Amino acid sequence: MSQKATEAKHGKAEGLDTRAPADILALLASGQQDAAKAVDAAIPALSDAAELVAMALRKGGKLVYAAAGSSGLMAMADALELPGTYGIAREQIALLLAGGISNLADMQGTPEDDVVLAAKDAEVIAEADCVLAVSASGSTPYVLKIAEIARGRGAKIVAIANNPGARLFDAADVSVLLQTPPEVVAGSTRMGAGTAQKLAFNMLSTLAAIKLGHVHDGHMVNLRADNDKLRTRAAGMVAEIAGIALDDAADWLKIADGSVKIAVLLAAGASDVDTAREILIRSDQMLRKALAELKMTETTVKRAAKR
Repeated sequence: MSQKATEAKHGKAEGLDTRAPADILALLASGQQDAAKAVDAAIPALSDAAELVAMALRKGGKLVYAAAGSSGLMAMADALELPGTYGIAREQIALLLAGGISNLADMQGTPEDDVVLAAKDAEVIAEADCVLAVSASGSTPYVLKIAEIARGRGAKIVAIANNPGARLFDAADVSVLLQTPPEVVAGSTRMGAGTAQKLAFNMLSTLAAIKLGHVHDGHMVNLRADNDKLRTRAAGMVAEIAGIALDDAADWLKIADGSVKIAVLLAAGASDVDTAREILIRSDQMLRKALAELKMTETTVKRAAKR
């Protein structure tokens, strides 16, 4: 049986424990940086994956994360931030972790092999969903079982693994290979493999959010502003996009019940909140398209008034 790349020994790890602390840290840093480069080759696959995610969420399906161990930590970090950052409804995000979130407190390995638990957890998956199945080795039984069940139900599957030829890719609509080099501490995939997974999740979910209209000129225009810092940030976005004073932007935000997009449209001339909301619906939630429609409508009205 051939050795998995994620279990191989690093070529520069010999005598690691005898070196000076600064030398050890330099090698660890180099290992992380080399691992991060693995996402470059995965960009085409990540682009395809983001399209599947966006399509599922746009049609009312769920984004389902399935993972175990260290990969589960990376998945959880991504999943938990999406509602606040991009306003994605919590009920459209499901997080399936081997042993549940409570298992992450002590990271027991046994649940990774529990296919019965995987079948039970997979009950939440429906045909309209997109499943992000992630496993550094690409052979974790819990994740493989969920991918198999999801495939049988017609859900779309994005498989993310760090080993070429991973079994997990067999069930995937899109396979994302993050071919990271051997870990400085052999098999410790929380390091390089985890770093590459974290980057891939960041890239994938951000691109999906952009496709859904949640980002405009680098602003997270669909954020949930539920504290003072975020309310200030939201007002700043409205002010910059609409080209108005910060105080005026804050006033429009209050009228828009905290919605950056609606506040921008009101500041740009939409007659009321309902009208702004209707324009957004027609524009598929894309603020740029909504502003263009509003401008075109105003131009048409002005021309008619001159006749």
